This record gives sequence, C-alpha cells and structure tokens, in this order.
Amino acid sequence: MIRRAEIRDIPGIMKLLFQVNMVHHLGRPDLFKGPATKYDEEELAAILCNEKTPVFVSTGDQGQVLAHCFCVLKQFENDGLMTDIKTLYIDDLCVDEAWRGHHVGQELYEYVKDYARSIGCYNITLNVWALNSAAMKFYEKCGLVPQKMGMETIL
Repeated sequence: MIRRAEIRDIPGIMKLLFQVNMVHHLGRPDLFKGPATKYDEEELAAILCNEKTPVFVSTGDQGQVLAHCFCVLKQFENDGLMTDIKTLYIDDLCVDEAWRGHHVGQELYEYVKDYARSIGCYNITLNVWALNSAAMKFYEKCGLVPQKMGMETIL
C-alpha cells in the first residue's frame, strides 16, 4: 500500500533515514557523519504536516514502512532566467534493505510520478550521489536522465 506518510510512520521512516545515511557515510566518510539521520523526529513531524513537502510511504501487511519518498514542490515564478514551471523534487527515496529487489521502489516512484502529474508538475528532479551506483541504476531504470552534474575537487 502506498499513501501519504503520517505521524505514526515516523519510527519506520527514521529507520530508513539511518540506512540512507549509512550508504552515504560508508561511501564518503569525509562528508557524511555516521551513524546519523537527516532529520530528528520533531523536524520530521513538521515536514509531514507541510503541504509543500509531501512524504509518501509504501507499507507492508502489518503497516510497517517498507520505503519512503520525501518530495518538495518547487515553482519558479517571474524568474529572470527560468520558465514558470512547477517541479516535484525528490529529496530522498529509500527502500528498506530487506525489501530491495522486490519492486517496492519502482512502485513508489510510479505513484509519486502520478501524483506529480495530477498536480500539474512539468517534471520530477532529484540529486543522486555518484558514490551510490545502485541508486543511479535504479533511477535510470525508472526513466530518469541526467539534467545537470555537480563536480568537486578535494583540496
């Protein structure tokens, strides 16, 4: 079952946020602290209550959170450079380690894509760290293509 996340989902979402952090920490310990989470429970509750930051979850038979997708609605209006489009930015998509390979992430992404279409979004965007090759393969399989690239040099 896929639906908007609720306060009762916070413990399951926190577990997934920890898993996401560890992927990044293990890949780039110079940038990511570990173990850690991107948000605490209070920050997460505020995100869940904000219409501009919808969060969706895929849940199992017992109501456990199998996956989450954090989104942010963005819209350029009267910008000197950008056209007036509405974008759904995926800030974080994570499938529980035990459920990867069961198409849970693909179903969640398709649900979010349908949601974006239903509210008049022009596109969906996201960022993916180069260290996360599994995520890059997943997003390519879902039909996403590179829009821009961030680059660095370590001093």
